[in-house]
Amino acid sequence: MNFIERITQHFHASIDTKVEAMEVLPEVIQLASQMMVQTLLSDGKILSCGNGGSAGDAQHFSSEMLNRFERERPGLPALALSTDTSTLTSIANDYSYNEVFSKQVRALGQPGDTLLAISTSGNSNNVLQAIKAAHERGMKVVALTGKDGGNMAALLTADDCEIRVPSPVTARIQEVHLLVIHCLCDLIDEQLFGGGGH
Repeated sequence: MNFIERITQHFHASIDTKVEAMEVLPEVIQLASQMMVQTLLSDGKILSCGNGGSAGDAQHFSSEMLNRFERERPGLPALALSTDTSTLTSIANDYSYNEVFSKQVRALGQPGDTLLAISTSGNSNNVLQAIKAAHERGMKVVALTGKDGGNMAALLTADDCEIRVPSPVTARIQEVHLLVIHCLCDLIDEQLFGGGGH
């Protein structure tokens, strides 16, 4: 196979996954955005976490919230738990890598806040621990998962929301996660500030 064909296959696979996701995810994305808006209207904040590419997605979301997405508006309180290397490495060294997010959630999370928990497999132990800590703190959880939802799906309560990408392929799941994050940012802006900005 030549490289051009291979590249074209990636594009087709990404498009196909997005079309599948479009058929099953809009209602849960809408619900997740409403949960986040309720948090923000109640003077709460959104904490986000994930590993690797999902850490990048967590940071992407918090930067769009704190700075801006596509319109001029006040910054919104959001914090990615994957950005502070001193905190991450000290918790991993003194305790366990499984606790790098949960210890931050316990310290920073308040009742009414929302945790955006991102894992393509749904099985990342430190994200699972963060969800448990969020529940202990009276927080709601929006979970971005893929495949079969993994162990994360079983941890979620009726007050939480799972956005599960219908794909077994990590790269495809991550591509849809980014699109979901952009949808959430747009819906949050629209609900808080209106005006159909684009």
